[in-house]
Amino acid sequence: MSSAAPDPAAPATRIGAVTYLNTVPLVRGLQAQLPTAELSFDYPSRLADELAEGRLDVALAPCIEVARHPEWSIVSTACIGCRGPVLSVKVLFRRSPAEVRTLALDEGSRTSAVLAQILLADRFGTRPRLQLLPLASSPLDSTADAVLVIGDRAIRPVSGDFCEAWDLGEEWVRETGLPFVFAVWAARPGIDASELEPAFDAARDLGLRELETIATEQATAMDLPRPLVLQYLRDNLNFYLDDSARRGLDLYFRRAGELGLISDHFKLRFHDCHVER
Repeated sequence: MSSAAPDPAAPATRIGAVTYLNTVPLVRGLQAQLPTAELSFDYPSRLADELAEGRLDVALAPCIEVARHPEWSIVSTACIGCRGPVLSVKVLFRRSPAEVRTLALDEGSRTSAVLAQILLADRFGTRPRLQLLPLASSPLDSTADAVLVIGDRAIRPVSGDFCEAWDLGEEWVRETGLPFVFAVWAARPGIDASELEPAFDAARDLGLRELETIATEQATAMDLPRPLVLQYLRDNLNFYLDDSARRGLDLYFRRAGELGLISDHFKLRFHDCHVER
């Protein structure tokens, strides 16, 4: 990071981060890395909207929104992804997946909403009618054949008349052999990203060194077993946008384009961002 003193007249960089447990390691030391930045937290879908509307300069954005906004660029190798079961992204089925006609989508989701549709289309050729599951609603409030839930509420056990559950990270990796990436640090045009990449990467590296402490704190705050929280952060999640993760993203975008969910001409755009190999 540059050692030059920040310009007091320059407007603060507005950074939006996800409010879920999976983001804690990425922002553990972020304010110290970017002391003049304004850091706020919200659900992934809302962050994407705020970045698109210019109310944020940088956000931990759902990957699918990077495809829908080709003017955005990825500014860090830090990400939220997985290389197997992710635990916090699930589709709960009331009937056999092959028979699903209606799918309720978690209002906080964008990337996972498309991923669920890709997997159902690939395996069964189905395109279910979509419904909304509001953030304040339980999966039990929906009468859809299948319900997508993400984030902290997906980690907790769900009772009800569900006959099957998919962990979408596990299902993607089983089908493709590639990692999956749910969210990346994305910046709108005109943002000076020269200090962002090292700051985001350094914050991630600090968070990963402090996973034991984070797990203790978050288990207490969320009233979850500490071993579960530690396993989730350490074993279920991947925080590195490396070459294999990028290939997984490329395939995801290609399939989304083939289904007409994004432009089929989209190409990933990086802001001088070194993708690890």
